[in-house]
Amino acid sequence: MKATGGIGRYQGAALLATTLLGTGVFILPQVSLQQAGGAAIGIWLVLTLLAVPITVIFGALAGAIPNAAGPAHFVGEAFGAVAGRVMGLLFLLVVPVGGSAALLMTWSFIEPWFGAQYQLTGQLLFLGVLFALNRVGFQLSARLQLGLTLAIVAVVLLLLGAFFWQGAPLKAPVLDVPAWSGISAALALGFWSFLGVEAMTHLAQDFRDPARDMVPALLIGLMLVGLIYLGCSALLWALAAPGESLTMAQAFDRLCGGAGQWVIGILGLCSGLATVNVYTASVARLTWSFSQQGVLPAWFQPLNRHQVPERALYLIIGLMAAVILGSSPFPQQLEALIGWVNGVFAVIYLASMLAALKLLPSRYRATAIVSALLCLGLMLTLGTLLWYAVAIMLLTTPLLWWQQHRQQRSLRLD
Repeated sequence: MKATGGIGRYQGAALLATTLLGTGVFILPQVSLQQAGGAAIGIWLVLTLLAVPITVIFGALAGAIPNAAGPAHFVGEAFGAVAGRVMGLLFLLVVPVGGSAALLMTWSFIEPWFGAQYQLTGQLLFLGVLFALNRVGFQLSARLQLGLTLAIVAVVLLLLGAFFWQGAPLKAPVLDVPAWSGISAALALGFWSFLGVEAMTHLAQDFRDPARDMVPALLIGLMLVGLIYLGCSALLWALAAPGESLTMAQAFDRLCGGAGQWVIGILGLCSGLATVNVYTASVARLTWSFSQQGVLPAWFQPLNRHQVPERALYLIIGLMAAVILGSSPFPQQLEALIGWVNGVFAVIYLASMLAALKLLPSRYRATAIVSALLCLGLMLTLGTLLWYAVAIMLLTTPLLWWQQHRQQRSLRLD
């Protein structure tokens, strides 16, 4: 399928950056320090480096085979239509869960302004904003998210500059024994923060030249995100007193004299919405692609005047609303949602890396093998959190096999 979009290399990098930064940029550095102490700084560095080979493979696949189905198309090309469709339905069914978790984290930025009693109302209003952004096409979102990325980078640089300007003493990480007990939890949260590379592959056709720009765009975005997480974690570690858990808003107040709650709150709100915005667009494109293939009803095929599959947007927004309404009465819903999402994406990542071994030139073979081993190791650490992904695959595989068999039989009869 030919690429017809207008997204360039740096807009693509900004889209990935805001997708990865998302809800976690001003939350996860503090949480990772709470769980792993000074070791969190090293964890962010390691996670960034480990994400590089996976990012390269996703960029190479999207550049070589741009398709709205993303990983589902890659896996289908490598291992057959049923396998690809299973991966696609995994993605389609996990985005409403992950998007709902992300919107819950997004609400936490502005909850102090309105109160916890408006959490459900606020999340549903977020869905309305996402629908309005997506129905007019993704080039507007790309421009807005480039500006948001620059704003986040500017604030982080402002804080680091203020820290060094004031001559605050540096504090080296201390890897004490209690810190190691929280490293696995910090790694799980860190993996959540790096989810999003695969979502960009669904938008490859929206790039002007995916073969040239996908890999550089994804790598630039990834490295920028890694540096921001690393810088924020190091800053909080250096500023906090022994035993103190410092938020990014408090760090802003301490270094810049106030307004931290508003600055960090607004940027966190916009960044969280930007993350879910990319996923909403990605899964809407996937739904449209599956509709064209006959996997989903033909009702999803029409595009609006902005060339957006608007009916698919109705489905995705509706599913996210259902998850939000269904999970709101239960405590600890965020931790459960994040665990399920991590399990599904670990499966999608591993399948995509294995597909790359068959689809990409031999120069990518070593990178794909390393990436597959990393994904396999991640799956082993997730353990029972994989049950949601396994359940979806067990339910959908026989149905999709039967559907393909029926379609092939119908073609033979014709």
